[in-house]
Amino acid sequence: MDWCRYRFRSVWDLPAAPGDVYEALSRVEDYPRWWPQVREVTEVEEGVGTARFRSFLPYDLRVTGRTRRSDPVDGVLEVGMAGDLDGWSRWTVRAGGRGTRALYEQEVVVRRPLMRRLSIPCRPVFRANHAFMMRSGRRGLEAYLEGV
Repeated sequence: MDWCRYRFRSVWDLPAAPGDVYEALSRVEDYPRWWPQVREVTEVEEGVGTARFRSFLPYDLRVTGRTRRSDPVDGVLEVGMAGDLDGWSRWTVRAGGRGTRALYEQEVVVRRPLMRRLSIPCRPVFRANHAFMMRSGRRGLEAYLEGV
């Protein structure tokens, strides 16, 4: 087992129309407005940007994201990542739940040296850190969509 590889899956049921959820998720530059752990997003060029995020653990992660798929008809947003995390993440937005069901999937390998050294003893803490970030993001997006 590669202790530095992670797969995450989160489901967000949101009381908004799928088109509204897809639109909000596609505006990555707005994430810091509603997702507290996403500290900074900077567009480098069309389809490429950098992001800095931090959950409850005292370290920032920095990645460069490159759009791999942006398909409003199928409700799919996918980005490749490089930096402290290498891999991909994907949103799939569909009608369901309370209005929209947004599925978040991510597969990454940690590249940050300290996290790699702590990968075995701290793996449960790293997973909890991610889960906290995702719960906070869901609450933030729900509040953001209510204000749109």
